[in-house]
Amino acid sequence: MRVDHRMQLSHSAPIRRRGTRGFSLLEMMIVCVLILIVSGISFMAVQPALKDARANQAYQDLLMPLRVARQRAIAERKQYIVCFGVAAPAGALTPLGAPTAQSVQVFRWDAGTALSSAAQISNISLPTDMQMQVMAGLPNTAATVPDGFGNGVLAIDFDQGVAGGGIKNQVMFMPDGSAHDVNGNWNSGIVYVLRPGDLYSARAVTLYGATGRIRGWRLLSSPGGPQWFQQ
Repeated sequence: MRVDHRMQLSHSAPIRRRGTRGFSLLEMMIVCVLILIVSGISFMAVQPALKDARANQAYQDLLMPLRVARQRAIAERKQYIVCFGVAAPAGALTPLGAPTAQSVQVFRWDAGTALSSAAQISNISLPTDMQMQVMAGLPNTAATVPDGFGNGVLAIDFDQGVAGGGIKNQVMFMPDGSAHDVNGNWNSGIVYVLRPGDLYSARAVTLYGATGRIRGWRLLSSPGGPQWFQQ
Protein backbone atom coordinates (compact mmCIF):
# COMPACT_ATOMS: atom_id res chain seq x y z
CA MET A 1 0.00 0.00 0.00
CA ARG A 2 1.37 3.35 -0.93
CA VAL A 3 1.84 5.86 1.91
CA ASP A 4 0.81 9.42 1.27
CA HIS A 5 3.78 11.45 2.52
CA ARG A 6 1.84 14.67 2.33
CA MET A 7 -0.59 13.28 4.87
CA GLN A 8 2.28 12.30 7.14
CA LEU A 9 3.70 15.81 7.07
CA SER A 10 0.34 17.39 7.73
CA HIS A 11 -0.18 15.20 10.79
CA SER A 12 3.32 15.66 12.22
CA ALA A 13 3.44 19.45 11.95
CA PRO A 14 0.92 20.14 14.73
CA ILE A 15 2.83 17.81 17.03
CA ARG A 16 6.00 19.89 16.65
CA ARG A 17 4.11 23.11 17.27
CA ARG A 18 2.59 21.74 20.47
CA GLY A 19 6.07 20.76 21.69
CA THR A 20 7.52 24.34 21.43
CA ARG A 21 6.84 26.94 24.14
CA GLY A 22 8.33 30.20 25.58
CA PHE A 23 9.64 31.06 29.07
CA SER A 24 7.18 30.98 31.92
CA LEU A 25 6.71 34.05 34.14
CA LEU A 26 8.45 32.27 37.01
CA GLU A 27 11.50 31.48 34.89
CA MET A 28 11.76 35.09 33.74
CA MET A 29 11.54 36.34 37.35
CA ILE A 30 14.32 33.95 38.41
CA VAL A 31 16.57 35.21 35.59
CA CYS A 32 15.87 38.85 36.54
CA VAL A 33 16.70 38.17 40.19
CA LEU A 34 20.00 36.50 39.21
CA ILE A 35 20.91 39.46 37.00
CA LEU A 36 20.21 41.88 39.87
CA ILE A 37 22.31 39.83 42.28
CA VAL A 38 25.27 39.67 39.88
CA SER A 39 24.96 43.42 39.15
CA GLY A 40 24.92 44.23 42.88
CA ILE A 41 28.02 42.11 43.53
CA SER A 42 29.84 43.73 40.60
CA PHE A 43 28.88 47.22 41.81
CA MET A 44 30.20 46.54 45.32
CA ALA A 45 33.39 45.00 43.94
CA VAL A 46 34.18 48.04 41.78
CA GLN A 47 33.56 50.64 44.51
CA PRO A 48 37.04 50.39 46.10
CA ALA A 49 38.64 50.91 42.69
CA LEU A 50 36.46 53.96 42.02
CA LYS A 51 37.30 55.46 45.41
CA ASP A 52 41.01 54.90 44.82
CA ALA A 53 40.71 56.53 41.40
CA ARG A 54 39.09 59.63 42.93
CA ALA A 55 41.82 59.82 45.57
CA ASN A 56 44.46 59.67 42.83
CA GLN A 57 42.59 62.34 40.86
CA ALA A 58 42.58 64.65 43.90
CA TYR A 59 46.31 64.02 44.30
CA GLN A 60 46.91 64.98 40.66
CA ASP A 61 44.75 68.09 41.15
CA LEU A 62 47.22 69.24 43.83
CA LEU A 63 50.41 68.12 42.14
CA MET A 64 49.94 69.26 38.56
CA PRO A 65 49.11 72.97 39.21
CA LEU A 66 52.37 73.25 41.14
CA ARG A 67 54.38 71.61 38.38
CA VAL A 68 52.69 73.57 35.61
CA ALA A 69 53.10 76.88 37.48
CA ARG A 70 56.80 76.19 38.01
CA GLN A 71 57.33 75.24 34.35
CA ARG A 72 55.52 78.34 33.11
CA ALA A 73 57.44 80.60 35.50
CA ILE A 74 60.71 79.27 34.05
CA ALA A 75 59.59 79.31 30.41
CA GLU A 76 57.92 82.74 30.47
CA ARG A 77 60.30 84.43 32.95
CA LYS A 78 57.34 85.48 35.07
CA GLN A 79 56.03 84.81 38.57
CA TYR A 80 53.24 82.28 39.11
CA ILE A 81 51.30 81.92 42.34
CA VAL A 82 49.43 78.76 43.39
CA CYS A 83 46.70 79.19 46.02
CA PHE A 84 45.04 76.29 47.79
CA GLY A 85 41.48 77.05 48.82
CA VAL A 86 38.28 78.84 47.82
CA ALA A 87 39.07 82.47 47.08
CA ALA A 88 37.61 85.34 45.08
CA PRO A 89 40.06 87.19 42.80
CA ALA A 90 40.34 90.11 45.19
CA GLY A 91 41.07 87.86 48.17
CA ALA A 92 42.92 85.05 46.46
CA LEU A 93 46.27 85.94 47.97
CA THR A 94 45.21 85.96 51.62
CA PRO A 95 45.26 83.19 54.23
CA LEU A 96 42.54 80.56 54.14
CA GLY A 97 39.67 80.65 56.58
CA ALA A 98 38.53 77.03 56.14
CA PRO A 99 40.81 73.97 56.35
CA THR A 100 38.58 71.86 54.08
CA ALA A 101 38.88 74.01 50.95
CA GLN A 102 38.52 72.01 47.75
CA SER A 103 39.97 74.10 44.95
CA VAL A 104 43.37 75.12 43.59
CA GLN A 105 43.86 78.44 41.80
CA VAL A 106 46.86 79.50 39.71
CA PHE A 107 47.67 83.20 39.13
CA ARG A 108 50.26 84.95 36.97
CA TRP A 109 51.84 87.93 38.67
CA ASP A 110 53.73 90.16 36.25
CA ALA A 111 56.63 92.05 37.72
CA GLY A 112 55.84 95.66 38.52
CA THR A 113 52.08 95.17 38.94
CA ALA A 114 50.17 95.25 42.17
CA LEU A 115 49.70 91.88 43.84
CA SER A 116 45.93 92.37 43.75
CA SER A 117 46.15 92.60 39.94
CA ALA A 118 47.49 89.06 39.52
CA ALA A 119 45.67 87.37 36.64
CA GLN A 120 43.93 84.08 37.39
CA ILE A 121 45.03 81.33 34.98
CA SER A 122 43.10 78.31 36.26
CA ASN A 123 40.75 77.11 38.97
CA ILE A 124 40.57 73.37 39.67
CA SER A 125 37.99 71.74 41.95
CA LEU A 126 38.77 68.47 43.72
CA PRO A 127 36.46 65.42 43.47
CA THR A 128 33.47 66.04 45.72
CA ASP A 129 34.33 63.30 48.23
CA MET A 130 37.95 64.45 48.67
CA GLN A 131 39.08 67.38 50.81
CA MET A 132 42.25 69.15 51.81
CA GLN A 133 42.29 68.20 55.46
CA VAL A 134 44.00 66.04 58.08
CA MET A 135 42.60 63.47 60.49
CA ALA A 136 43.62 61.41 63.51
CA GLY A 137 46.00 58.61 62.63
CA LEU A 138 48.24 60.50 60.21
CA PRO A 139 51.95 60.30 61.09
CA ASN A 140 52.77 63.44 63.08
CA THR A 141 56.46 63.47 63.97
CA ALA A 142 59.37 65.08 62.13
CA ALA A 143 60.70 61.62 61.27
CA THR A 144 57.42 60.30 59.86
CA VAL A 145 55.80 63.21 57.98
CA PRO A 146 56.65 63.60 54.27
CA ASP A 147 60.01 65.37 53.84
CA GLY A 148 59.87 66.30 57.53
CA PHE A 149 57.48 69.20 56.88
CA GLY A 150 55.09 70.15 59.70
CA ASN A 151 53.51 67.78 62.17
CA GLY A 152 50.43 66.46 60.38
CA VAL A 153 48.14 68.98 62.04
CA LEU A 154 47.56 71.53 59.25
CA ALA A 155 46.15 70.41 55.90
CA ILE A 156 47.85 73.27 54.02
CA ASP A 157 51.17 74.07 55.63
CA PHE A 158 53.58 76.11 53.52
CA ASP A 159 56.16 78.70 54.64
CA GLN A 160 57.89 76.10 56.80
CA GLY A 161 60.36 77.68 59.18
CA VAL A 162 59.39 81.26 58.28
CA ALA A 163 59.15 83.56 61.29
CA GLY A 164 55.54 84.35 62.08
CA GLY A 165 54.31 81.41 60.04
CA GLY A 166 53.82 83.31 56.79
CA ILE A 167 50.85 82.64 54.52
CA LYS A 168 50.21 78.93 54.67
CA ASN A 169 48.08 78.42 51.56
CA GLN A 170 50.10 79.93 48.72
CA VAL A 171 53.32 79.43 46.79
CA MET A 172 55.00 81.78 44.30
CA PHE A 173 57.32 80.31 41.67
CA MET A 174 60.12 82.49 40.34
CA PRO A 175 61.77 82.42 36.88
CA ASP A 176 64.68 80.39 38.32
CA GLY A 177 62.26 77.64 39.38
CA SER A 178 62.51 78.26 43.11
CA ALA A 179 59.44 78.76 45.31
CA HIS A 180 58.97 81.83 47.50
CA ASP A 181 56.25 83.47 49.51
CA VAL A 182 55.06 86.97 48.56
CA ASN A 183 57.57 88.43 51.04
CA GLY A 184 60.52 86.84 49.25
CA ASN A 185 61.21 83.99 51.69
CA TRP A 186 61.92 80.52 50.34
CA ASN A 187 58.66 78.64 50.63
CA SER A 188 58.74 74.97 51.57
CA GLY A 189 55.72 73.02 52.74
CA ILE A 190 53.09 70.37 52.36
CA VAL A 191 49.42 69.95 51.46
CA TYR A 192 47.28 66.93 52.40
CA VAL A 193 44.15 65.57 50.74
CA LEU A 194 41.93 62.69 51.88
CA ARG A 195 38.38 61.37 52.05
CA PRO A 196 36.77 62.23 55.42
CA GLY A 197 36.82 59.16 57.63
CA ASP A 198 39.08 57.17 55.27
CA LEU A 199 42.66 57.32 56.55
CA TYR A 200 44.27 55.32 53.76
CA SER A 201 42.80 57.55 51.06
CA ALA A 202 45.34 60.17 52.20
CA ARG A 203 47.76 61.67 49.69
CA ALA A 204 50.25 64.52 50.16
CA VAL A 205 52.37 66.82 48.03
CA THR A 206 55.57 68.44 49.30
CA LEU A 207 57.52 71.38 47.92
CA TYR A 208 61.11 72.33 48.66
CA GLY A 209 61.41 76.08 48.19
CA ALA A 210 65.10 76.50 47.38
CA THR A 211 64.97 74.26 44.30
CA GLY A 212 61.23 74.07 43.55
CA ARG A 213 61.34 70.27 43.91
CA ILE A 214 57.84 68.79 44.08
CA ARG A 215 57.13 65.28 45.37
CA GLY A 216 53.96 63.21 45.81
CA TRP A 217 53.18 60.81 48.65
CA ARG A 218 50.67 58.08 49.51
CA LEU A 219 49.76 56.76 52.96
CA LEU A 220 49.92 52.96 53.23
CA SER A 221 49.49 50.43 56.00
CA SER A 222 52.72 48.92 57.35
CA PRO A 223 53.61 46.65 60.28
CA GLY A 224 54.56 49.68 62.36
CA GLY A 225 51.40 51.62 61.50
CA PRO A 226 50.49 54.11 58.76
CA GLN A 227 53.54 55.14 56.73
CA TRP A 228 54.09 57.59 53.89
CA PHE A 229 55.61 56.31 50.64
CA GLN A 230 56.69 58.43 47.71
CA GLN A 231 54.52 58.04 44.59
